[in-house]
Formats: sequence, structure tokens, C-alpha cells
Amino acid sequence: MEEEEANNLSSAEEATEETPVTFKSLGIVDVLCEACEQLKWKAPTLIQKESIPVALDGKDVIGLAETGSGKTGSFALPILQSLLDTPQRLFALVLTPTRELAFQISEQFEALGAGIGVKTAVVVGGIDMMTQALMLAKKPHVIIATPGRLVDHLENTKGFNLRNLKYLVMDEADRILNMDFEQEVDKILKVIPRERNTYLYSATMTKKVQKLQRASLRNPVKVEVSSKYQTVEKLQQFYIFLPVKYKDVYLVYILNELAGNSFIIFCSTCANTQRVALMLRNLGMTAVPLHGQMSQTKRLGALNKFKSKNRSILIATDVASRGLDIPHVDVVINLDIPTHSKDYIHRVGRTARAGRSGKSITFVSQK
Repeated sequence: MEEEEANNLSSAEEATEETPVTFKSLGIVDVLCEACEQLKWKAPTLIQKESIPVALDGKDVIGLAETGSGKTGSFALPILQSLLDTPQRLFALVLTPTRELAFQISEQFEALGAGIGVKTAVVVGGIDMMTQALMLAKKPHVIIATPGRLVDHLENTKGFNLRNLKYLVMDEADRILNMDFEQEVDKILKVIPRERNTYLYSATMTKKVQKLQRASLRNPVKVEVSSKYQTVEKLQQFYIFLPVKYKDVYLVYILNELAGNSFIIFCSTCANTQRVALMLRNLGMTAVPLHGQMSQTKRLGALNKFKSKNRSILIATDVASRGLDIPHVDVVINLDIPTHSKDYIHRVGRTARAGRSGKSITFVSQK
């Protein structure tokens, strides 16, 4: 390993005698560089190198990078830096498709902005409107929201508006611009200022160019770190061809053989997720389910149990396939094959993140 690193270094040195890129050299101010150090972000990732200078320059950004590549940092840092220059409440809005992702982004903003006292609010469904309205009344700097619930507040919460918003971020933008949230996004775009910066980020970006123009980006800069949708290099992908009725047997066998690893098992329906979870629990395995029909507190609870390694198996629907950053996932199992090829990329992207290695196993049945 060390030899490899040494070789890589020497060849890199021959190629360029330049100084290594740091957050400081990208133009990030000291207080935020310190925050990056505390998060153990040693050097900027590819997407961060490309997009941070553009963003600091005040331009709109469309960022495409494979999952696990540090997209959150590439929009959070410029926003926080701009906030330092012109402190203002209700400064930035981040839209995300799932609730769990919203909490994760909020954690990153708070960690990065800890030294400068940034206040964030998460506005998602499944949580009491009144509690959220009180949070919004305190005027946080950054709101991280799912589109549906944000529209509820814009329409029903007295005194809450986004007329002075400076930044709009759409994370996993293709999913937000998809049919799911189209009307909500239109409503939000109507009530926020045109004079603002807009960032769109996603691991996979569909050809919805008209929609992107409608999202009124002003001559955006497109930052592509991986142009083709692809899975990460260090991921080993396997499939098992088996009769549908033996899926459970094979699953239990694999979980036993690879015991000691941590797993995410993806199923296509909430019911199947629940069934597999019960089955594995009855067999004495530590499994937690995560799906859309669970209450929000249960969903976060399940995620935290898995993150804190109290449970080594998470069984989920596609609600967990995007963006969730759980560093220690060793194996992703597709118990049911996803309907879209993109969902496959997002699912297997839960492992082999940030340069680690991982395995994915897909169950292929006669159907």
C-alpha cells in the first residue's frame, strides 16, 4: 500500500511541481478552513476544487459528481463564506427530495458553521407544523427543506417569506425537478427573488434543460466531475441468479457468511421491507427497517441506530437510496432489482464512499 502511495506521489510530482490544492488556496477564509480541518476534510474533493472557486466568484453552478464525492461541502462553504461577508437572516434555502437527506445536510452546515454561529432550520413533513413555524419565526440563516412542506409554510405561516433570499440550492436536483415536486418548485420560485445565486447538484442529471432554465439560472457554469453516470471505482459488484422463492434463504446465508460487515438491503416496497426486517429479527439478527410509511421519529431513530453501529443491517426502500452518508456500509444488497438504472447507481453508492471500498450484491430472479 505504502509503495503504491509512494509511486503515485512520485508520478504526481513529476507531472506537476505545483503546491497541493487546499481549501485556503481555493479562496475559503481561515475560520471555515479550520472548520474543515475539524471535520477531518484534509483536501478538497474534485467537485469542491472545481465548483468552489466558481461559486465564490458569484456565478450559478450546475454540479454533477458521483455520489460520496463531497457535494454538500461544495455548496455549503461558498454560502457560509458569503454569509460572513453580508450577515443576514433567511439567507439560503436548500431543497432536498428526502427528509433524512435534509437532516444530514443540516448537520453539515452546523458543523461547518459552528465557529461562526450559523443557525439552520429543517423544514420537512412528518414533524409538527407549529414547532417548525416557531423555528422559522426565529429567522434562521439557512433553511433545509423538502419542497412540499416548505410550500405549506409559505402559504400558511404568518410573517414567513423568502423575499430576501440570496441563495437557492437544489440537492439531488434531478429528483426534485422530476414530476414529484414540479408544482411545489414552481410555487417556491415565484416567491423568491430573481436576483439570487442558484446551485443545482446531483449525482445523476437528466436532460431536463427546459426545467433548469425555468429554475432561472443566470448563465450557469456546469461543473462535471464524472460525465457518465457511473458507480465508484472501488465498488465490487456481484449478482446472484436464483429462483424467486429462495430469495430469503440466500439472503440469510449471505448475511451469515459475511457476518461482521454492515449491510443495507434494498427492497421495492414498504411491506417487503417490514417483512424482511421481522424475519431477520426472528432469526436473531440486528436489523432495522426504514421506509416511507414509518413516522419521522421512527425513521430518524432507525437511521441513527444503524449509523451508531448498534444495528448492523438496515432494510430500506429507495427512500434511503440517495445521498445518505453512512461511512461504514460494507455491503449493499438489492433484494429487489430497482425499476430505474439510476436508482441502482444511487443504491450501490451507499457503499464505497469517499474512497473506501465496498461490495454490492444484486438478486436476480427468473422474473
